[in-house]
Amino acid sequence: MSGSLQDPQNPSSPHGTGNNKIDDALDISIIVFMAIALYNALELAILIPLSFHRYRSLYFWSLLTSAVLGVAPQSIAGGLQYFNLEPLSASVVVQNVAWILMVPNQSVVLYSRLHLVSQNTTILKTVRWLIVLSLVVIVVPTIVLNAGWSYNPESPSWSRGYFAMERIQVTWFTAQECFISGIYIWNTTRLIRLSPTGDAKRHKILSELLAVNVVVIIMDLALVILQYLNYYFTQVIFKATVYSVKLKLEFAVLGMLVSIVHRRDSDESFWRTDEMIANPS
Repeated sequence: MSGSLQDPQNPSSPHGTGNNKIDDALDISIIVFMAIALYNALELAILIPLSFHRYRSLYFWSLLTSAVLGVAPQSIAGGLQYFNLEPLSASVVVQNVAWILMVPNQSVVLYSRLHLVSQNTTILKTVRWLIVLSLVVIVVPTIVLNAGWSYNPESPSWSRGYFAMERIQVTWFTAQECFISGIYIWNTTRLIRLSPTGDAKRHKILSELLAVNVVVIIMDLALVILQYLNYYFTQVIFKATVYSVKLKLEFAVLGMLVSIVHRRDSDESFWRTDEMIANPS
């Protein structure tokens, strides 16, 4: 969900169904998901700057902005709106900006390290233009429809348009992230086959990289399932938690890639990749 939360029993309302009291399992779940997302965002806000020597790379800024300006405000604003504790205008602005920096920005995070496993310029250009295309055909219409529906919840046109676009954007970004992760899986599998048989450490690291990308795909699919089952509130708040976990996995991937650098006894094909990640900043 990009912006306002909606009640599946009352889709004409852009406000949350919770009240100012914590009195049921859903309320507690919302708070737990918020706490996990905020903890992960805070941890990443501290660890990411400490892990880079210079702050100039696309990878650094996409990671940092996604955690600090995406996950954190998205979880806070979503929770406050669920409990009806913030003005509608503030909710629309904060959640849409945070959504951009959390969801579409995740594809930028994946793209920014794609060249480490694939030197195919056609693939790199395809992914780059796919991200640009998503900003034009998905992000802009989603924000416009979300704002229109939020201020005109009784309008059938705005409601139908927004709810249709909501499912489209969830499906689009899941497919887009799965596509990029699929490239990683394909190329990581290729690197595993090329890994020297006696280099068990490198083989283990590449296998872990493969596992991380598979886990990311599974989490993306879980969000799509929640969306199509109409668990709106759960999907919205859980999304911030999922993306915070995905960012922590990205941070773990960075550590794995850097650890390969220290395997200087490997063949030249791997060493070229090592040189590219030796200084992640």
